[in-house]
Amino acid sequence: MRWTYKPFPADEVGNLSRHAGVSPVIAELLLRNGIGEPADAARFLRPTLAALNDPFLLPNVEAAAVRLRRAVESGEDIVVLGDYDVDGVSSTTLLVSVLRRFGARPRFVVPRRMEDGYGLSRSAIDRALELGKPQLFIALDCGTNSHEEVAYLVSQGIEVMVIDHHRSKEKPLDQGLLVNPHVHGSVGDDAWHHLCTVGLVFKVAHGLLKLLRAENHTVAHQVKLRDYLDLAAMGTVADLVPLTGENRILARFGLRILQACERPGIRALMQIAGVRPDHGINPVDISFRLGPRINASGRLADAALSVELMLSEDQQFCDETAQQLDVFNRERQEIERHITEEAERMIEDKFADWPGIVLFGENWHPGVVGIVAGRVSRKYNRPCVVLGNEGELAKGSGRSVNGVNLVEVLGSCCENLNSWGGHPMAVGVSLAKIHLETFRARFAEAVRIAAGADLVEPILGLSAWLSPEDIRDSFMDELEAMQPFGQGNPEPVFGVRGVVLRSRPEVFKQTHFRFSFDDSRGRRLFGVAWKMAHRLPPVGVPLDLAVELAWNHFNDRRLLQLELVDWRLSE
Repeated sequence: MRWTYKPFPADEVGNLSRHAGVSPVIAELLLRNGIGEPADAARFLRPTLAALNDPFLLPNVEAAAVRLRRAVESGEDIVVLGDYDVDGVSSTTLLVSVLRRFGARPRFVVPRRMEDGYGLSRSAIDRALELGKPQLFIALDCGTNSHEEVAYLVSQGIEVMVIDHHRSKEKPLDQGLLVNPHVHGSVGDDAWHHLCTVGLVFKVAHGLLKLLRAENHTVAHQVKLRDYLDLAAMGTVADLVPLTGENRILARFGLRILQACERPGIRALMQIAGVRPDHGINPVDISFRLGPRINASGRLADAALSVELMLSEDQQFCDETAQQLDVFNRERQEIERHITEEAERMIEDKFADWPGIVLFGENWHPGVVGIVAGRVSRKYNRPCVVLGNEGELAKGSGRSVNGVNLVEVLGSCCENLNSWGGHPMAVGVSLAKIHLETFRARFAEAVRIAAGADLVEPILGLSAWLSPEDIRDSFMDELEAMQPFGQGNPEPVFGVRGVVLRSRPEVFKQTHFRFSFDDSRGRRLFGVAWKMAHRLPPVGVPLDLAVELAWNHFNDRRLLQLELVDWRLSE
């Protein structure tokens, strides 16, 4: 792994440090995020809910709010269809919850991955209409490219609203009402351009409240939008959208609401996942504990179960459902492990030198291959598409690496694809098996053109250099203001030079190791290296460490811990 570090001019760091009232290291992190003005630094470090923009600045949000108001006032039948990932589940829960507060009784449907496929499919629509045709059909986190499906609904006399953040591959929808900042972008929309679907639903809900409060609606004055920020944070963090602009505000305050844990369903899920709200809630708790359990129902069963969990006030149901999701998650992990092992053998045997990799297995479950794609793309530092078997189709997901936009790559080699779409870092793909070899070759060539030589060696970018003496509780408190970390505001990786280990690292669970060293004042610092027991650093020689900093909660104590990313011998 090649370490890179691009320093900023000392005068820029010093000026921002002085005028923003932060340490030079925090000033450097802000500059690395493109924040160079003290006023911008203050907004970033101390965001407020009041900084959320007027929802009606987003194209079509006012029209969507007006349509929802009419549906509520007229007691219309409403169907909500949301995608089966965390963003879709959170979006569905938020919208259904708000509509219920105003007396509406919306039905909700979540596509079944194995039966309905991805997004606003005809089979999912038909299932949604089994109990009758609604006046209003709302598609969440899907539908932007569903021209035929929307036309079918409209032909049935049903009005359609689509709230989505996926890119448009063709012309915008010419029927129905679409809320999507990627389709209807405008100059000056940076604050909300990268909202995921739950963020857009939050804006539509805000617009509905704004309209009804202007009419002095009693319930509208009772509803507090901040009570729905936990759902907004879950979808925003899990969907890997940039945590900048309004996403940062939604995530930061939503994590605080999530920590208070008012929803019985989320409380039950936290307990089964081992999340301790009293230790604080971080994005990793969503990404690696709560999110996978929510996703597991959509991958292996019916994601409607996760929506029911989020909406329920019945503690027994919540406890039982959380346990069921945990069972699904364990099953998903086992399936994943087997597929990952097969995928890695396949890469080593056949595709070790390919710039972009397409893998397929007849026995692979399409519902879990996305996670496998993420693992192998990280391990081999190249974009990977992993496909499972679905009859005559090969269906699955792709994951990318920094610097390679998968939407652009697929756009240049999509001739044989039945369907595809997603984000620069993650896409869904479906194609006939007979086209696999052709697509594999075209994908590899498209990645080669897009990436050039950038995929030759994994690169680790350091955010700043620290001395061991810098790593103190007070610095951790200052670093806390940079949270939450994620896309667009990455977890900083710090370099520490000349560290000498005096004792051999302690291996545990045969996979990880713990280590410690002293600073120049004799203060001991402790660290852990996850899944690095195969590469123990030597004792008694100067080392450079690349580390992330975290709090470790143990026996009701909070200890500062270094998490090792990489090490090398000091020059």
